[in-house]
Amino acid sequence: MLERLKEVWLDAKQMRDERGLTLIELLVVVVILGIIAAIAVVAIGGLIENSRKDAVVSDAKQLVSAAKLYTSSNPIKPGATVNMGVRKGGSDYKTTDGVVLDKYIDSMEDPFNSPTAYTDAFVSVTEKDGKYTYVVTLEGDKKYFTAKAPSELKRW
Repeated sequence: MLERLKEVWLDAKQMRDERGLTLIELLVVVVILGIIAAIAVVAIGGLIENSRKDAVVSDAKQLVSAAKLYTSSNPIKPGATVNMGVRKGGSDYKTTDGVVLDKYIDSMEDPFNSPTAYTDAFVSVTEKDGKYTYVVTLEGDKKYFTAKAPSELKRW
């Protein structure tokens, strides 16, 4: 039993003699963590910017889809051009030659200026020889798409 107490005493003494990390080891760990954090912040910032750009493209495509839904049930007169949208010139779409597409679209906000709506969000539809041509204008803080065909709606 005396021998067992000696072992416990030596183990306890050995634990007191061991030291923690040195200052240099601690600084190396902090520097490595700082470098990893800096890389992560830059990567996340780029992802957020790209997701906002994708949201703008998605909004423009949604406008075209809403205009197609409208024209499928309400044909346009031959040779005519009709503007359809939710906003024009910074206010709700209320022009005499325009069609309000708010029945087909829930809401549209400028992702780069989040709580604010786009200043211009409309599609010009032209009928020619039985075919429809769609041209999108989507503007907010800056001009995202001005008179672009649906095939040109890509992230810039």
